[in-house]
Amino acid sequence: MHSSGTLHSVLCLGRTYCDLVFTGLAGLPVLGRELFAKDVAVVPGGGAFITAAHLIGLGRDTSLVTRLGTDPLSAGLEGALAESGVDLTFVERAADAGPQLTVAIVQPQDRAFLSRRAGHGHPATVEAALSSPGVRHLHIAEYATLIEIPGIVASAKAKGLTVSLDPSWDDALIHDPGFLENCRGVDLFLPNTEEASVIARATNHEQILDLLIRHFPIVVLKKGSEGATLATGEGERLSRSAPHVPVVDTTGAGDAFNAGFIHGWLAGKGFSASLAAAIEAGSLSVQAAGGATVLRKIAAE
Repeated sequence: MHSSGTLHSVLCLGRTYCDLVFTGLAGLPVLGRELFAKDVAVVPGGGAFITAAHLIGLGRDTSLVTRLGTDPLSAGLEGALAESGVDLTFVERAADAGPQLTVAIVQPQDRAFLSRRAGHGHPATVEAALSSPGVRHLHIAEYATLIEIPGIVASAKAKGLTVSLDPSWDDALIHDPGFLENCRGVDLFLPNTEEASVIARATNHEQILDLLIRHFPIVVLKKGSEGATLATGEGERLSRSAPHVPVVDTTGAGDAFNAGFIHGWLAGKGFSASLAAAIEAGSLSVQAAGGATVLRKIAAE
């Protein structure tokens, strides 16, 4: 693991995918017809890895806690994973963990995904990762992972770690009536507006935040090109807009945003500075294909 002085390290927990990212499309595919893309990127994906890669780009030691297949598609990711600088000590390699892939079809302001999960999402390395020296924070990249590893939040808290969660959209789980109860103990909740609206069963942003902060000490609502709004259980509200930038691919922008906020928050920079760092990280991410692409390294202040 890289040394970063007094910076505490982060664990990013979740599934890792082989992302096939198609860009430069004239439209969306139609059944019975063939559509050609101008470009394609084959890159490691999944919220855990993308957030970890951006945290490394920000200068913070970060370990990926995941399962990776031994099939050709999964094996093909090994080089890019190593080159990212993310610590791979807690990557479990198992035959049943692949092939696990996502096809991303990218449009100018949005994208669609087709994914396949493989095997279970509970790495055998979790306990060792939580006990790793210097670890301060656990980021759970999707609600599905939290469900697949019952007690993970309590285990992390027992080790003295803070915990963040990006719910990530999952048609089978986003409507779970026990969603908020299952998230008990999470310190930082990082949904986008669509996810938050379904979870809170409301459409007005203020109403959504009013409900969510009853369950989480800090909620950061990601609003895409409109920026983000932060709310705390102590009544603080803060909004920031996002800059206008050329958009190549929005895949993983929310995960890059997570990295920016987590990095600033753990460094004690305060909510305003952390929110600004999150928006900057997300804005950089959309300017290149592939969610884990880091356009430039932002030195920690």
